Amino acid sequence: MKIKQFVKKNKWVLLFLLFILSFSLLMASFCFFEPDYYWHIKAGKYMFNNKTILLSDKFSWYLRGTYWFSHEWLFEILLYLLSTVFPGSHVFVYVFVFISLLQLIIFITNKKDYLKNIPFSLFWIVLSLIFLGFLSARPHIFSNVLLCLTIYILLDLFYNENSKKIYLLPLISIIWANVHGGSSSLIYILILIFLFCGMFKFKFSKIEAIRLSKKQIRKYLIVLVLNVLCLMINPHGIKMILYPYMNMADSFMMSFISEWHPTNFSDGSHFPYLGLLVFIAFIFIFSKRKIRFIDLILFCFVAYLGLKSIRFWPYTYIICSYFVFYYISGRKYDKGTSLCFLIASFLFVILAFKNGILPKDSDSIVTSKVIDTIKLEKPKRLYNYYDYGGYLIYNDIDVFVDGRFDLYSKNNIRDYYDICNLNGNYVKLINKYKFDYYLVPNDTRISYYLEHNKRFKKIFSKKDVILYKDLNVN
Repeated sequence: MKIKQFVKKNKWVLLFLLFILSFSLLMASFCFFEPDYYWHIKAGKYMFNNKTILLSDKFSWYLRGTYWFSHEWLFEILLYLLSTVFPGSHVFVYVFVFISLLQLIIFITNKKDYLKNIPFSLFWIVLSLIFLGFLSARPHIFSNVLLCLTIYILLDLFYNENSKKIYLLPLISIIWANVHGGSSSLIYILILIFLFCGMFKFKFSKIEAIRLSKKQIRKYLIVLVLNVLCLMINPHGIKMILYPYMNMADSFMMSFISEWHPTNFSDGSHFPYLGLLVFIAFIFIFSKRKIRFIDLILFCFVAYLGLKSIRFWPYTYIICSYFVFYYISGRKYDKGTSLCFLIASFLFVILAFKNGILPKDSDSIVTSKVIDTIKLEKPKRLYNYYDYGGYLIYNDIDVFVDGRFDLYSKNNIRDYYDICNLNGNYVKLINKYKFDYYLVPNDTRISYYLEHNKRFKKIFSKKDVILYKDLNVN
């Protein structure tokens, strides 16, 4: 009887939980392997087996022993351990757990707002399919959960000066700095934004600002200092504070890696993000409520990040989830709504299993036959295509470059790029490194050069990947 009463009392909450979990299952069914996944898990395996944290390169023949800023070391160990517990499905498990966790945290901490207008809430959840992308086993999904917790805790203090949740942020900082240190600076930047917005009290047109109490300001300042100190609790110490800015200051990396490219509205695939920004702006403008200054500043901040790089699109969805419902009017719903919940949840589960819950390989052209051929040839100075690096590392083959762009940025990445595209004096660069083998796609300029030069012999060709040997190098 108590169970029946509980279900009746919490019917809509339970239906939302069912909807979120089934929708997260659908999202996770689209997860995939990508080249970076392979070196992540290999690094995790190395650290776990050797009981050490990698601070120097172990996978490149050219840079072996060079200092490596392993800012994701804890994630890599966790991913490796997950792969031993769930062999064959660990990518799916990781993505499903953290996507579900993210959606559930947003819902539970905004429960009243979700329930006041269910149709809008369902629409907002479905939007996450577009804006919580990058569904592969990467630390970004873990970071999104930490960001979600951070913004919730900061807002809780902003509207409740007696909140003690703020003292959880130093712990989140320590975790963030070791799981995905490259984005850990967000935590103190957000604290500064909240402090800035809390300095003002005004009403201007529809915009309204409230001033923080001295007690709130003191708490924010204390936690700001603690968080900066906690970010230094990692294998690289104080360098973690500067790392994100040094990384983003690398213009070549920003142009080389597609996910760092800025939002480009001449590209049709970027239109959904523009639509999200316009949608939220319209909600602000046409809402009957005053626009809270903190909400406006947060929106401008995430919009700036999202326009600067498509990598930051998920931040817009996550942070806006904490204020967008405030501006939506309530709406009544009837018994038919619960039926819609059940039907939608059922369809999500069916579609998830139809799509397949095992991860797909986004670039499986480096097959076992390719790997076997390379191992048989035993190259000492292999030139490999950038996207192939992760596959090679996973199979214990030393690489020239791979997805660890920050490692190669100040060393050989520009030379790699010039050779691949036959830029400048590429022949001089080829002779400089004395490559004995080349593993490249057949549609690159370097492949054309190798194909039409008698100095190089084709050893293996499968699908789009070709292995060449330099006959002049021993």
